[in-house]
Amino acid sequence: MPDVPVCKEIDLRGQICPSTLLTALRETNTNKTELRSGELKLVILTDNRNSTTHISESIGAMGYRVEVVKEQEYYRITIDRIS
Repeated sequence: MPDVPVCKEIDLRGQICPSTLLTALRETNTNKTELRSGELKLVILTDNRNSTTHISESIGAMGYRVEVVKEQEYYRITIDRIS
């Protein structure tokens, strides 16, 4: 396992739920091995506030650690290894 995980950034700005949630779920499932091992972090960018709630609740319920940070004009959602 590398010391610093690779970050995969997915820019979903301009999209709304459920599109943002479905993309986040698909990317999480596609990359589950790397996420679970700590080799990868997913970083999702969205400007839809409702997406932050839906994504963090759904991905968090799968056991992953989810962090939402408000940037100036958008939100940064970081998903990484199972907590």
